[in-house]
Amino acid sequence: MRQDEVEIIEREVCHQGFYRLERLRLRHRLFAGGMSPPIVREVIEKGDVAAVLLYDPLRDEVVMIEQFRIGARDDERGPWLLEIVAGLIEAGETPAQVARREALEEAGCTVLDLLPISSFYTSPAKTSQRTHLFLGRIDSSNAGGIHGLADEGEDIRVVRLPATEALLLAEQGKTDSAWPLLALFWFAGRRAAVRARWSSAGDPPAAPA
Repeated sequence: MRQDEVEIIEREVCHQGFYRLERLRLRHRLFAGGMSPPIVREVIEKGDVAAVLLYDPLRDEVVMIEQFRIGARDDERGPWLLEIVAGLIEAGETPAQVARREALEEAGCTVLDLLPISSFYTSPAKTSQRTHLFLGRIDSSNAGGIHGLADEGEDIRVVRLPATEALLLAEQGKTDSAWPLLALFWFAGRRAAVRARWSSAGDPPAAPA
């Protein structure tokens, strides 16, 4: 970003908690030329995220998680959403390392291999956060139970699903959180190729990529 494209006139931190809320007064370049008049925008900042859909190619199963989400508190189906493993990227970590770490913390699964799906802005109208999305190869034979970090208030239930059922839930609108939808729709068109590739592969080391 160049100074002649976006000019930050004033920056105010309105709240600093788990997330940081900032109010910016700025001007930006106009398509027709020149600069806009000063405008005010509020942004919510926390950091980038890694998210991973866990898949066992031998059993043709996906492992997802279910947890309480405050944003869905008024949903008639309830605020417990079917999602994929995800976590914030801390300083010094790569997205792949976070995907592997969160798979252990939230689902008790060791990621044997990772395929990148996409990297994208989570919600660019209100945050600079980027999501790094992966497909992760796992052994789902022992997946299950309740997981999460107690000191972070996490109460996460592991859900094992046949891949066909997981894709059907997405198509029927019963999985309505963005990250799992994107991952599942990407996976739907590549399932056979991924399964063939991973089913014939040996077990690579689970060291961070």
